[in-house]
Amino acid sequence: MTWWSRGSWRARTCCRGWRSRLKPWPRSSPVCDEGGSATLIAAAMIAVLVTVTVGGSYVGAAVIARHRAQAAADLAALAAAGHLATGDDAACGQASRIAEAMHTRVVGCVVDGLDVVVTVDARVALGRWGVGPARAGARAGPAEG
Repeated sequence: MTWWSRGSWRARTCCRGWRSRLKPWPRSSPVCDEGGSATLIAAAMIAVLVTVTVGGSYVGAAVIARHRAQAAADLAALAAAGHLATGDDAACGQASRIAEAMHTRVVGCVVDGLDVVVTVDARVALGRWGVGPARAGARAGPAEG
């Protein structure tokens, strides 16, 4: 029986004897069976979602470390510029104390006249995967103009 010889939808739903003439649909073979494919697709989608979430959190941790390093460099450079009258070593020491208070580390402190350039490293919290530190630099001194 083909699809065009089965009659209209109304005839199939109204007439009681119609169902007895129809044969049940043949079962598909196990080779063509698609049962369980939705589970595999859902598992793959969950794996992609977890991967994107973890990747996003790692990028977020790196961005946070970079901002923390920049803030520490700015404050350390300002503190060093404020202590230039006591000497270059005292100014860089003050920059180091400020950076350590912000859980960062000064890797460079250069005094050039009345300007102080401070470079700071901040540790990136990425669990077991260690990447390089986030580095930022700042300059403080009198305004030019």
